[in-house]
Amino acid sequence: MLVRISKNILIVQFIFFVQFGFGQKGNSKELLGRVMEQSTPIEGVNIINNTTQVAAVSDADGNFSISVREGEVLVFSAVNLEPLRRRITLEDLNSSLLMVKMTAKEVELKEVIVNENANITAENLGIIPYGQKKYTPAERKVYTATSTSVDKLLNAMSGRTAMLKKEVKVEKKEALFRKLEYLFEENYYTERLRIPVDDIKGFQLFCVEDADFAVSLNTKNKTMSMFLITDLARKYLTILENEK
Repeated sequence: MLVRISKNILIVQFIFFVQFGFGQKGNSKELLGRVMEQSTPIEGVNIINNTTQVAAVSDADGNFSISVREGEVLVFSAVNLEPLRRRITLEDLNSSLLMVKMTAKEVELKEVIVNENANITAENLGIIPYGQKKYTPAERKVYTATSTSVDKLLNAMSGRTAMLKKEVKVEKKEALFRKLEYLFEENYYTERLRIPVDDIKGFQLFCVEDADFAVSLNTKNKTMSMFLITDLARKYLTILENEK
C-alpha cells in the first residue's frame, strides 16, 4: 500500500515538473534586435518567426521587435542580402539587444557580347606587334598633338592639348558610367539605397566621380563597390535634401 502511494506521489511530481518546464519554455517574449550589414544598419529587412509566422520589418536604424520563444527560428531576408536563419537561445532572450549580422549578395556583372569573334584582334592578324600600347580615340588625338616638338609647342599655345586631355578624362568617365549601368538593377537604387527613380542617372554620375569607387569598378570588386555606394548614397541624398 505504501509502495503504491509512493509511486503515485512520484508520478504527480513528475507531471508537475514536466508541465512547469513546458510552461517556462512556452512563455513568449518580445525580443528587441538590430540588423547590420558590416557596420551599416539595414532598413527593410523582413523577419519571420518560422514557428508562429509572426513577422516584423527593420526600421531606418535597423531595429526590430518580434515575439519569440526559446528554440524558435527567426528567418531574416531582404533584397540584395543573403538570407539568414537564427535559432533563438535563452541567452538571446535575456540580452537587451540581439545583434544580427547579414552579408550582401554577390552581384554578377551582366555580360555584354559585342562581337562573337572577339578573339580575332589586330595582333592576331599581324597588323600591329604584340604588346603594343592601344590608344582610345581621345588618347590618339593627344598622342598626335604632342608627337613632334613643333606641334607640341603650337598646340600647347593654343590650348588644344589641354582640351584633348580633357576628352580622355571624359571618355574614361563614360566607360565607368557604362560599367555602373550594368552593375545594379533599378530596384537596388530605389529600395536599398532610397534614391528616387528620377535621380538615378545623376547619382550614377556622382558615383563615378569618386576615385575609390572608380577603382572598385575598374577592378571589378563588386563587394567593395556595394560597400562604397552605400556611403555615396547617403551623401547624395543629403545634397538632394539641401537643394529643396
